[in-house]
Amino acid sequence: MPELRNFDLNLLVAFDLLMQEQNVSRAAERMFVGQSAMSHILQRLRQQLDDPLLVKTSTGMKPTDRALALIDPVRIVLREVERLLHAPEDFDPDKSQRRFVIAATDYMEVLVLPALVELITRQAPNVVIHFKRTELPFPESELEHSELDVVLGFEAILKPAGYLISEKLFDDRVTCLVSRSHPANEGVRLTLDEYLSMRHMLISRTGTRVGVIDEWLAEKGLERRIALIVPHFLSAPLIVAKTDLLLSLPERIARQFVGLAPLSILPVPIDLPVYELVMIWHPLRENDPAHRWLRHQILTVCQTLDEPSNA
Repeated sequence: MPELRNFDLNLLVAFDLLMQEQNVSRAAERMFVGQSAMSHILQRLRQQLDDPLLVKTSTGMKPTDRALALIDPVRIVLREVERLLHAPEDFDPDKSQRRFVIAATDYMEVLVLPALVELITRQAPNVVIHFKRTELPFPESELEHSELDVVLGFEAILKPAGYLISEKLFDDRVTCLVSRSHPANEGVRLTLDEYLSMRHMLISRTGTRVGVIDEWLAEKGLERRIALIVPHFLSAPLIVAKTDLLLSLPERIARQFVGLAPLSILPVPIDLPVYELVMIWHPLRENDPAHRWLRHQILTVCQTLDEPSNA
């Protein structure tokens, strides 16, 4: 019996045609090769399978018992190979019960999740969304093993590996949030000295006292007064509204908070860059129809977000 690694699987296609036609010339036509080439293929099959397979009789060529026993198994194998080679079936959101796992910070949860759930619920009522907190270091292994579908967040913070696929969702920039009764509202624009003299609130999901602003200040030999550190955004608007604390945070979520509590937005007196929010996934999921559908929904929601104001 031949070993699989030494067997030319293309011969199975020829075998199937030869069994259907039981005629070398007709099988050759269907395989788009010449009769001599098909005769050579039949000879190779006979050698590989150690059986004549097709023999001449008074009524034409007939398959041997060995060939007859192979017909159905070979067709099953060919059907499976065709299925594997065909593009995956289209994703039907209306019927799907797929579970998608999205990793992100609570910034993205507040900004994107409500509209995303609304959109997905309309199109795919039985789809389950599991929104979980991103972890550091970057969850590369979870993406590879399908424990996560996508990761959403600031590219500068996530720092994904170069081989992963990343798509920009939108930009954001840092701004200041204070209560409406805060003395800073009396001025036209915060100076850097005023900014440094105020008591600050810091959102740090890792618990460190250093954020992008602190890194920028440290490069210039400066430091701000951090009076409160919290791990997430959820309590931020309520705390800022009831204290003299100043919170530096992305402008898009600051505008969300202004609608929840008596707060004001002020420009940050620091020349910080605009930050990109991205969606990251593993190349293994790139052509999965369901995964493509999820990414399209996320992108659609993000494209509807208002652009940051220039104030």
